[in-house]
Amino acid sequence: MTPTPEAPRLRAPEWFVFGLMASVTFVGLLSELIPSGILPQMSEDLGASESRIGMLVGVYALASALGTIPLVSATLSVNRKHLLLVLLAGFAVSNILVGLTSSYAVMVAARIVGGVCAGVMWPMIAAYGTRLVPPDRHGRVITVIMAGSTLGISIGLPAMTLVGLRFGWRAEFLAFGLGVALIAGLCHLYLPAVPGERRTRSNSPLTLLKNRTILVVILLTFLSVTGHYAVYTYIALLAETVALAGGTGMALLVFGAGSVISVVASARIIDAWLRPLVVSMLVLAAVSMLLFLGFARTPGIAHFTFFLWGVSFGPLGAMYQTAIARQVDRGRDVATSLQSSVFNFSIMLAAGMGGVLLVRLADAGVKGIVWLALGCFVLATMVAVLATRALRRQ
Repeated sequence: MTPTPEAPRLRAPEWFVFGLMASVTFVGLLSELIPSGILPQMSEDLGASESRIGMLVGVYALASALGTIPLVSATLSVNRKHLLLVLLAGFAVSNILVGLTSSYAVMVAARIVGGVCAGVMWPMIAAYGTRLVPPDRHGRVITVIMAGSTLGISIGLPAMTLVGLRFGWRAEFLAFGLGVALIAGLCHLYLPAVPGERRTRSNSPLTLLKNRTILVVILLTFLSVTGHYAVYTYIALLAETVALAGGTGMALLVFGAGSVISVVASARIIDAWLRPLVVSMLVLAAVSMLLFLGFARTPGIAHFTFFLWGVSFGPLGAMYQTAIARQVDRGRDVATSLQSSVFNFSIMLAAGMGGVLLVRLADAGVKGIVWLALGCFVLATMVAVLATRALRRQ
């Protein structure tokens, strides 16, 4: 495939270059969630409560959310390849430090470094990829790149957790950090250098926030992420409530399979059919919630519902990053950082709201959270149906 005239020449086949970029989002997702799978082991070894170890995920997400917009704007003029190598170095050092230290304070500091790097990486990597192909292929490229995060949840986290349980949590962090360093080396060898963009008033965050179509995509991101992650945070409780055969492990497996399938399928249609894709995924998510509420205890329905929910979740990030990329020619990194920041804040808000509902609606249990998600998906569907400009074809 031939790049646009202004795009740099690639040193390797396209499938390898964009697969390498997908490996960046793969490790970016794992870097955030890696303590989750070995939380009891870390707690016991360090003599810290599980809630304190759990905070290592929370501070990472908070640093990512708070740092995204200002740091992406501040680094806009930096060569994209050079910036990515610095971010990967930050991921590697962060995880290796956690694996080596016994100081909780040092762990928190290392996790903050990783979170800051993630806050810059998520919006810049997709925009970096779109600079290498013509506009009519932006959606496919973003989907391929963001597929790394889907594979991180469905395959990477269980695999890394197995390493931690078999060889110890410190070995898991150290091996992961060295793996990130290897990816950084490959990026140095094979990714093209792409110049940054001069900061102007037109690509400032405040100017881009005045763009109504960007605000529509941000609203869709907020509703969709809140709906999905409110339930996903408590997926173990949901599997227990619907008496899923195989428990949480089976729920994650079936959910992950649906996500992977939908990512592969959506890559083929996202450029030509972005709005129908968004609407159909939101409708599917709403239908999944309805099935959880009404029929999930019927034999076989629960597994099918987790699969459908996974299908609706798979292209979540790619859909809205593609929509954002279509709204601007300049400042694409900054525009995506606005959406990425809302994405991260929505995850934290969803987890908090879910916890409040579990306490306030104790009789309803996790079903109260499912009702919240259903409301979010219905509202998001209505917005998407009306968003003819924000979700327009390229």
